[in-house]
Amino acid sequence: QELPSSGKGHFLLERAAPFSAFLTDSFGRQHNYLRISLTEKCNLRCQYCMPEEGVQLTPKSELLTAQEIITLARLFVKEGVEKIRLTGGEPLIRPDVVDIVGQLYKLEGLKTIAVTTNGINLARLLPRLKEAGVNAINISLDTLVPAKFEFIVRRKGFHKVMEGIYKATELGYRPVKVNCVVMRGFNEDELLGFVDFTKDLPLDVRFIEYMPFDGNKWNFKKMVSYKEMLDTIKQRWPELEKLPCEASSTAKSYKVPHFQGQISFITSMSEHFCGSCNRLRITADGNLKVCLFGNSEVSLRDHLRLGASEEELVQIIGAAVGRKKKQHAGMFNISQMKNRPMILIVNKVYHHLIFSSLSEATLMSSPQCQDALQNPPSSKQWGDTFNHWLNLRPSLSKQTGKALKKNKLRGQLILPCLKIETPPVGQVSVDSHSKETRPGSEFCSRSSGSCTKIPRASDSLTHTDEEGRATMVDVGGKPDSRRTAVAGAVVRLGEKAFRMVRQNQVKKGDVLAVAQIAGIQGAKLTSQLIPLCHNIPLNHVEVSLSLDEARHAVVIRSSCQTWGRTGVEMEALTAASLAALTVYDMCKAVTHDIVIEEVKLLSKTGGQRGDFLRV
Repeated sequence: QELPSSGKGHFLLERAAPFSAFLTDSFGRQHNYLRISLTEKCNLRCQYCMPEEGVQLTPKSELLTAQEIITLARLFVKEGVEKIRLTGGEPLIRPDVVDIVGQLYKLEGLKTIAVTTNGINLARLLPRLKEAGVNAINISLDTLVPAKFEFIVRRKGFHKVMEGIYKATELGYRPVKVNCVVMRGFNEDELLGFVDFTKDLPLDVRFIEYMPFDGNKWNFKKMVSYKEMLDTIKQRWPELEKLPCEASSTAKSYKVPHFQGQISFITSMSEHFCGSCNRLRITADGNLKVCLFGNSEVSLRDHLRLGASEEELVQIIGAAVGRKKKQHAGMFNISQMKNRPMILIVNKVYHHLIFSSLSEATLMSSPQCQDALQNPPSSKQWGDTFNHWLNLRPSLSKQTGKALKKNKLRGQLILPCLKIETPPVGQVSVDSHSKETRPGSEFCSRSSGSCTKIPRASDSLTHTDEEGRATMVDVGGKPDSRRTAVAGAVVRLGEKAFRMVRQNQVKKGDVLAVAQIAGIQGAKLTSQLIPLCHNIPLNHVEVSLSLDEARHAVVIRSSCQTWGRTGVEMEALTAASLAALTVYDMCKAVTHDIVIEEVKLLSKTGGQRGDFLRV
C-alpha cells in the first residue's frame, strides 16, 4: 500500500495507454519504474556504500538541472513509467527537492513518487514533501544501537533517523519501509530486534543482502543470505507467515501474526530477481543505467544538451533498454565486476585502477591496450594481481576517464597494458608474469625493448651513525612525493573463538570494530611507539578486517597515505600489528592458543628506492 494522493490513480487507470515498445527489452520485461538520482553528495559515509575518504564528485555543471530532470521524467512517463523514486547520494540534501517533487506530481500518468533517504533530514522536510506529492518513503537504517550506527555510517545522527521514521508513521505513510543492509560481523545479531521493531509500528523492515560496489571492500564472507536470515528469525517466531507479492517485486515478504508491520528480504545476491526486473536508473550526471550491476551507460544529459529531439531521445533510450542483459548485466559472478561506488552508481573508472608510473598517453595509444579493449580477459585470469594494483590508487585525468568510459573499459583490462610502460628512473614496475625483480637489476619493457635501472638496496643500516649508535634519518633534503603503503597480518583464533567473533558473542564487544579503530589509532601514533620514526601527517588511514573460515582466522589489511619526504611503511605495519594485538586481547579470555602471523608489507609507492609489490 502507498499513501493515496487525491484520486489521481483512478483517473489515470481509466486513461492508461498501451505500454511503450521502447521500454520493453528483448526478454519482454516492461520497465515502468524509474529511479532518478538527484545528487552524488551524502551527509553520511556508510561503509557498504562509500569509501571513507568519500568519492570524487562530478562538477555541478555536469549534473542534471531540475528542468532536465523534469524533461527526462516527462519523457519516461509518457512512454509508460508509472513510478519514480528519487534517490542519491542523499536526495534530501538537494535544496530544490521539494520543487522537483511538485513538478513531478503534475506529470499525467505518474502514479507514485517515492523517496529513498538516510532519514537525517526527513522529519524536517517530510510535511512539505507530502504536500508536494511524495506518497512512498524508504528510510535506510542498519542498526538499532546508536553507537554502532555511528561506526557504520561514520557520522552521528541515529536519533534524527528515528525521528524521521516516527514522523512518517505519524503522517500516515503505510507502510514506512526501512532498508537494512545486513553484514556479518556488523549487524546480523540485530535481526530479531528489527523484527520486533515492527510489532507496534506500521513498518516494512527490508533486510538487504550485502552487495558489491567499488570502494565498499565487498567480501562474500560478509554476506548473510536470505535463507540464513529467515532461519534465524523463524527460530524466534516459528509462526512467521509468508505474504503474497507482485510479480515485479524485489522483496520476499513475511509477517509475524498480530504485528502491525512486516519484514521483507531483498535477495539480490542469493536469489536474484532479474527475470521480473522493471527498473531503470538515471544517475545524477544524467546517465541511463538499465541494470544496477552493469557498468554500461548512456548519457541522456549529453544528448539533451546537444538539442536532441524527443523522438531521438526515445530512440536512444529504446536502444539501451533493448541491450539489457538477461541477468546481472550478463555477469554470473558480479562480485568480480567493476561498477560505480554505490553512492555514485556512476561509470567513472575509479582512480585506483592505473599504477602511477603508467603514462596515460601510452596507455590509450598502445596496440596492447587497444587489443585489450577489444578482447577483454576474464576477471578470474587477473584475480589476485589485479587486487594488488587496486591498492596503489593513483589518480586519473578527466580526459583519460572519459576515454576509458567511451570504450566501456572494465578495471581488469588495465592489466595487460602494465607491461608496455617503462617507468621513470627510481621506480620499480613489476610484470606479474615475470620472475621476481631484484634490486640492482634492470626492468625491460617488452614492447619497446628499453630498460630502467632499479636502485640497489642500501649496503648499510640507515638508522645508525658512523659509530653504530641509533640515529634518526635526516629527510630534510628529500623531495616531497606521494607515499603509500599497504600491510597485512593474520590472527589464527581457533574454531571456538572464531565462531564467537563471527557471531559477535565475545563479552568484550565487537572484536572487528574495536580492532579496526585500534589499527587506525596505531597508525597515527607510530612515531610515539617506534623511536626512530618521523612524525608524519597522514592524509588517509584505512584498516579492514575479514574472516577466513578455512583457517579460523581474522585477516587484517591496512593502508596509509601521505605527501611528504619519508614513507609510511611503518605506519601501515603498526596499524596491522595493533589491530592484530587487539583481536588477541579481546579473545584471550576464550583461548590463549592464538597465533599472530604474516605481519608484512604488501606494497609501497614513492621514495628514492622505488616502489615495492609483494607478488
